[in-house]
Amino acid sequence: MKTNPNTINLMSTDRKRIVVKVGSNVLTHSDGTPNVTNMSALVDQIAEIHSAGHQVVVVSSGAVACGRGAIEPSRQLDPVESRQLFSAIGQIRLMNIYSNLFGLHNIVIGQVLTQKENFSSRTSYLNQRGCMLTMLENGVVPVVNENDTASLTELMFTDNDELSGLIATMIDATMLVILSNVDGIYTGDPADSSSQLIARVSADDNLSDYVSETKSGFGRGGMGTKCNTARKVASEGVMVVIAKGDRRNVLTDLINCPDSVPHTLFVPSSEPLSKVKRWIAHSGSFAKGSICVNDQAAEMLRSEKALSLLPVGVVSTDGSWEAGDIVAVVDSKGQRIAVGKAAVDSAQTVQTMGCHGQRPIIHYDYLYLE
Repeated sequence: MKTNPNTINLMSTDRKRIVVKVGSNVLTHSDGTPNVTNMSALVDQIAEIHSAGHQVVVVSSGAVACGRGAIEPSRQLDPVESRQLFSAIGQIRLMNIYSNLFGLHNIVIGQVLTQKENFSSRTSYLNQRGCMLTMLENGVVPVVNENDTASLTELMFTDNDELSGLIATMIDATMLVILSNVDGIYTGDPADSSSQLIARVSADDNLSDYVSETKSGFGRGGMGTKCNTARKVASEGVMVVIAKGDRRNVLTDLINCPDSVPHTLFVPSSEPLSKVKRWIAHSGSFAKGSICVNDQAAEMLRSEKALSLLPVGVVSTDGSWEAGDIVAVVDSKGQRIAVGKAAVDSAQTVQTMGCHGQRPIIHYDYLYLE
């Protein structure tokens, strides 16, 4: 594990596509009111990046927190009612602030409210992608948030870290910057002077001893979800950086002089996934069923060979699906080892399982190994 300052140049002079995720604890004060000072500083930096020719997407938390500081409910609300009320009020306040701040730089923004189920269908996924790419091509800065007024608890994103990862891979971003309330991942409590900032994380680095799931302030996610998102997105070929959101000039420094600002860099895979596999990689929660494979098939799938899932290795199924649906692949212990787009339905899978000489149940091109 390296803790020395990294020497990788995060950005070159080439035009890039950058996703910036900003958490509630960066955007709001402790009482829930918008932290306009922080927001203004970030917008100024994004405007500078935008004027240099880079395309920027902002994934912004803060709606619920902004709404919470604006009204006192007339009665005790349950968690769903509370989230819906505060997000409906707060999203307007949040976007008005963004619109005014970006307007000072003559930059037009566009609001994108989305839900997790919008990523479940390949058609919906591509529609969202097309919309955002059109916005970027026309110089618009998309500001993305989850539609909390309509999202059900069981179908919500873990937090906006997860959403930012989906957006980054969906639009083929070069870089995802997750702005937090700390400089990155430490070897201990960030408040402990003996803890060191981990400057660079590679695919084989184990962070389990260092990452805490503790949440703070108004945000839903802790450093654990940030780390999980960063690892997954980096494995798909996107550079990921975690840095402190209220540090002066954090974004412009990361681009122009990365060694001057503390941060944790997740090194991207040198073999990026195809566009369809990027979609499948984030579709596990939409699986219509699961396919259990024997130990030999599990071992072969986990190997470095490019293999499709064949019926001969299947021992059982659970659930019902049609051809084209997302299904999970599990080993004999029930551990998920892959997610894929089924080439055949569940009935045909059951009919052919254990048989040789049959067409693949999931072709390698549509199989994401976890």
